[in-house]
Amino acid sequence: MPTSSRPGGRPSPTTGPAVRAVGLRKSYGDKTVLDGIDLHIPAGSVFALLGPNGAGKTTAVKILSTLIAADGGQAQVAGHDVATSPDGVRAAIGVTGQFSAVDGLITGEENMLLMADLHHLSKREGRRVTAELLERFDLVDAARKPAQSYSGGMRRRLDIAMTLVGGPRIIFLDEPTTGLDPRSRHNMWRIIRELVSDGVTVFLTTQYLEEADELADRIAVLNDGRIAAEGSADELKRLIPGGHVRLRFTDPSAYRHAAVTLREATTARAPGSAPGAAVDDEALALQIPSDGSQRELRSLLDWLDSAGIEADELTVHTPDLDDVFFALTGSTVPHQPRKDVR
Repeated sequence: MPTSSRPGGRPSPTTGPAVRAVGLRKSYGDKTVLDGIDLHIPAGSVFALLGPNGAGKTTAVKILSTLIAADGGQAQVAGHDVATSPDGVRAAIGVTGQFSAVDGLITGEENMLLMADLHHLSKREGRRVTAELLERFDLVDAARKPAQSYSGGMRRRLDIAMTLVGGPRIIFLDEPTTGLDPRSRHNMWRIIRELVSDGVTVFLTTQYLEEADELADRIAVLNDGRIAAEGSADELKRLIPGGHVRLRFTDPSAYRHAAVTLREATTARAPGSAPGAAVDDEALALQIPSDGSQRELRSLLDWLDSAGIEADELTVHTPDLDDVFFALTGSTVPHQPRKDVR
């Protein structure tokens, strides 16, 4: 077993950032795929790299996992330089690519034991780790069936279980839930959360924006070979205009009072006044621009109290990651309606 592992496949603590890259560059002929990207990923976190097809997500994973060499820049993974210490990197990582590495002609258990052999585990240790991981990933009942008979979700679980045989501290998951049904996707999210709770760092590439929103501590949007923006999901959402607070009234007189008060406050432009509101007379609703932050929402609520405005319903609408993605990548692909936070 690699020296980076604890007995039983649990990762050892990592000091310093799990992944660090500065000025990473890669081109194929005349096409620049990565144009000087910087990354800093703390240990024990989930980092999601988003981007349209061809943005360079898989190329970044291949460089950081030592599968291909960068044309420029520097990168360290688990404290090892990917160019000068590739063996150190490989001993500390696991990689699950877009396409399953499972051999469908042999059983799930045999796939696991094969990985144990590749990691030079003793026969006894290999069987112990295999049994532990098959149980952890709910594959015991199917362990002795050919992997080609597995569902897509089962194959993906087996794929990740095989990745964990060597006890990696850092796992690269390249679009791990592509093609899975919603139930299998949610099961995969649970597995990823459990890995992180065990101290594993997860580098995730995905085209499912909900997936990044659910899992990632930090998200970077890659476009035209560069990092267009990086931050938490909430920080990225605040970059995009369109957020607002919607006040709805059941009493027409209360609605008219609120509309007049907000209009007067906007006209006066008094310090601390609320911003202007869009009116919806039919729905008896007012829409006040807001970035959705706790500070701004508290300020707005204080102003409403001081103005004697009491709505029957208050709803906070914030841009979602779809909005962020399309704004930063210039995409015009339609997206699902944004969700309200009540």
